[in-house]
Amino acid sequence: MQGRGHVDRGYGCGAGESRGLMPLDYDFGNSPFEMSMAQVDGQRLIQATSNGTVGLGRCSEPTALLAASARNVSATARWVRANHGGEPWTILCTGRTEEDWACARHLSDLLQGVEPERERLVAGVMDGVAELSRSFAHRPAADRVDLSVDLPFCCDVDRSDFAMVGEIRDDHVVLTKVPA
Repeated sequence: MQGRGHVDRGYGCGAGESRGLMPLDYDFGNSPFEMSMAQVDGQRLIQATSNGTVGLGRCSEPTALLAASARNVSATARWVRANHGGEPWTILCTGRTEEDWACARHLSDLLQGVEPERERLVAGVMDGVAELSRSFAHRPAADRVDLSVDLPFCCDVDRSDFAMVGEIRDDHVVLTKVPA
C-alpha cells in the first residue's frame, strides 16, 4: 500500500501526526490500523508525533531508552529486566490520556514483579481513545480523527514480542525492534 501524498525524499517514508492529524507531506498518519497494512519492509520510516517522538528526544543521556505501548508492554519489561535488571528506572508518559497512564502503570507493575490485570490496561486504552474522540468533536469534520479502526490494535495487549529500543543521535532518536 502506498501512503497518501507519497513523496520520494530519498530517506524513507514519513509517518506520524501533528495535533492528531497526518501532515500533508507525510506518507502515513499515526494510525496502527493504517500501518498494519503499509508495505514498508526494507524502508527507513521517519516518524514525528506531537508527544511520543518529542518526549523521547528530550531524554538526555539515558542508560536505555525504550518506546512502549499496550502491544509490546511485556516485551519492554522483559528487555529492561534482561539488560538492566537491578538498575533504577524511570517511566516517562509522553501523552496525557488515560491510555498513556494505564500503560505506564502496567509497565511499572511488570518491572516491580507484580502481575497487572490486562483488563485494566484495556479499559485505560478505551478511556484514552474516548478522551481523544471528545477532544476532536469540536473540530470541523475534515479535522476529526476516527479512532474506531485503531481501537482493536491498541487494545491487543502483548501482541508484539519485541521491545523498541532507542538510541539518541544528534538531532533524532533511532528506534530498533529488538526481540525480547
